[in-house]
Amino acid sequence: MRTLGIVVEYNPMHNGHVYHLQQSKKISNCDAVVAVMSGHFLQRGEPALSDKWSRTDMALANGVDLVLELPVAYAVQPAEWFAYGAVATLQATGVIDALCFGSELGDAEPFIQAADVLVNEPSGFTDQLQEHLKAGLTYPAAYAAAAGHAIKNSATLPSTGQADGWMIQPNNSLGLHYVMALRRLNSTIEAYTIARTQAGYHDTNAPEGSIASATAVRKLWVENKNGSLGACAQYLPTSTLQILEREHRLGRAPISWDSYTRELIYRLHQLSAKSLARHLEVTEGLEHRVKQALGRMADYRVESLLEQLKTKRYTRTKLQRMLTHIILHHDKFHFGPDSLEKGPWYIRVLGFTDKGRALLKRMKKSAELPIVLTANRNNIGLGGVCGLEADIRATSLYANAFQQWNARDALRDYYEPPRRNP
Repeated sequence: MRTLGIVVEYNPMHNGHVYHLQQSKKISNCDAVVAVMSGHFLQRGEPALSDKWSRTDMALANGVDLVLELPVAYAVQPAEWFAYGAVATLQATGVIDALCFGSELGDAEPFIQAADVLVNEPSGFTDQLQEHLKAGLTYPAAYAAAAGHAIKNSATLPSTGQADGWMIQPNNSLGLHYVMALRRLNSTIEAYTIARTQAGYHDTNAPEGSIASATAVRKLWVENKNGSLGACAQYLPTSTLQILEREHRLGRAPISWDSYTRELIYRLHQLSAKSLARHLEVTEGLEHRVKQALGRMADYRVESLLEQLKTKRYTRTKLQRMLTHIILHHDKFHFGPDSLEKGPWYIRVLGFTDKGRALLKRMKKSAELPIVLTANRNNIGLGGVCGLEADIRATSLYANAFQQWNARDALRDYYEPPRRNP
C-alpha cells in the first residue's frame, strides 16, 4: 500500500482542501493518506476554529485514513520548525512513501533544487539574513532575500529563475522548509506539490464558485452574529458543515482569539517585562512594547492589542505566535531550537479509518517513536515539559472558551479515544 503524507490544519476543512487531497493522491500514485495536523493552536499563532477532534472528523470523512497530531511545541512555530516537526513525525511512522504540499508555484523541482543548496546553510547566509533584518525587512522577506542570494551564487539555480520572489509566498515558504526537512532527515520520502487553486492563502473575500480560503470561511462565520453557517455552505463539504453545526450546538465553536482575551490580558499584566522576555518570539525589546500597549488598547479585545503592537518590522503572524507562547507558557529554554532539533517525542493518533487501522498495524513494527492513543500515566512524561504535557495544557486552555466549561473537556486528552470512520 503506497502511502501519502500531508501536513494540514483544516481550519476548517473546505472544498479546496478536498481538491488538494484528491490531486495529491493522484500525482503521487498513493492509495492511503496520513495527515499530520496541528492541534488546538496553529502556525499563524491563532486558536483553531474548532477543536482537534472535530477537525479529525472532517479529515476522516473526506479521504484521510490516519490523522496524527503535530505537538503544540512545533505547531506554533515559524515555517522552519513547523515543517521540521511535521516531516519528522511522518518520517518516524516508517510507512510514508510520498509527501505532497500545496504551493503557489505548483512545481516541485525549484523546491528540491533550492533545498539542496540551503539545507547546509551556505557560507555568508547568516550574514546576509542579518543584513536584511537590520534593514527593516520582516523575517520571511529577509530569509527569502538571503536564500535567493545564496542560490544565485551556487551552481544550482531553480528553474523558475525567480530565486527569491517565489520563496516569500506563504505556501511556497512552507513547501521549501518541508523539502529542507526531508533533506535534513536523510529521508527517502518523495516530494510533490499541487498548485493552490482559485483562493490565495490570505484571501479574506468570499469568491464566486465553490472554493474560498480558510481565512475567508472563518471570517464569514465569525462575523455572522447568529452563528449561521449558511454563508459558508458553498465552500464546505457537507460533512464539514454538519460537524461545525454540531460543534456550534455544543458551544464549542467558533473559537477565536477574542475567546481568550481575559486570560491573555491577565497574564500580560501579571508578568514583569523580564518574565515576558523569557517567552518564545519575545525578541528585541518586545516585552516593553507589550507593557506599553496594554495601556493604549482602544477596547478590551486581542485585536486592539495587536493593533498597538504591530510595526513594519513585525508581522501579525509573529505577534500572534508571541502571544500564544505567552498564554501557553512556552519559554525559550524548554521550547527553543535545542529541544526542537531533536525531533518529536511520540506519534499521537487522533483518528483513523479501516485503512488507517491497517497502517497502524504496520507502524507497530516500523515506527521509530512511541505511538500514543490517549494520555495516561505511562506516557505523560514523553517529551518532558514541551512534549505531551504541553499538548494537554493546550487542550485545557482551549476548553476555557467553551460556552459550558467542564473539567472533562479540560482533560479530554485523557478520555478521548482516537476517532474512527466509519
